[in-house]
Amino acid sequence: MDKLFLRELKVETVIGFYEWERHVRQTVSIDLEVATDARRAAATDAIGSALNYEQLANRIAEVVGAAQFKLVESLAETVAEVALGEFGAPWVRVAVSKPGAVRAARDVGVIIERRRGE
Repeated sequence: MDKLFLRELKVETVIGFYEWERHVRQTVSIDLEVATDARRAAATDAIGSALNYEQLANRIAEVVGAAQFKLVESLAETVAEVALGEFGAPWVRVAVSKPGAVRAARDVGVIIERRRGE
C-alpha cells in the first residue's frame, strides 16, 4: 500500500471543553497518512493522476478552521471523514496534537485509523 503523508499541518480552531477555551482560537497540529495507489501518478507524471496533497491540506484547514470542537477525538474524526469521503481514500491515519494543553508536556493528542465503509 502506498501512502501520502502530511506532517504538522497547523490550523487555528476553537477546541476545548473549558469555558475559556470556547472563546479563543488555538493552534492544533495535524499529521495525516492516506492510502493511495501512486503507480498511475508515477507512470503519467500528471497531477490529475495523483491524490492532490495541496487540495487535501487546504480542505482540512478550511473544515477544521471553520468548526468548533470540544475534544481532539472529534477533530480527528472530522479530518478522517474529509480524507475518506471527499478524497476517496480507502484508509487514513490521523494524529491531532494540541500543544501546551498539559503544562509539563510538549503536546497531547490522539491517533486514529479509519477505513472507508467502517
